[in-house]
Amino acid sequence: MEDDPDYLRARRRVKAIKGFYIHFSLFVLVVAFLLVVNVMTQPGPWWVQWVFFGWGIGVAAHAVAVFGLAGWLGSDWEERKIREIMAKKSQR
Repeated sequence: MEDDPDYLRARRRVKAIKGFYIHFSLFVLVVAFLLVVNVMTQPGPWWVQWVFFGWGIGVAAHAVAVFGLAGWLGSDWEERKIREIMAKKSQR
């Protein structure tokens, strides 16, 4: 099975998606922590916004690299969603 090109391609895709979710989770946690630090230490100017925008650009670029420009919806999103809803309904 590990010699199957489709399996290897799917495995690489799953690793790429997992990598994005880890990146995004770290982004949210670190920016939230820095926001708290910013509020507690210096209630005036918001320096944390520059971290958010800078790193946010990186996260957005990572999302485009993993999911493409169509993002999570994709070109066949409607068909996939219809099948998903129908499958849930048939399980009831």
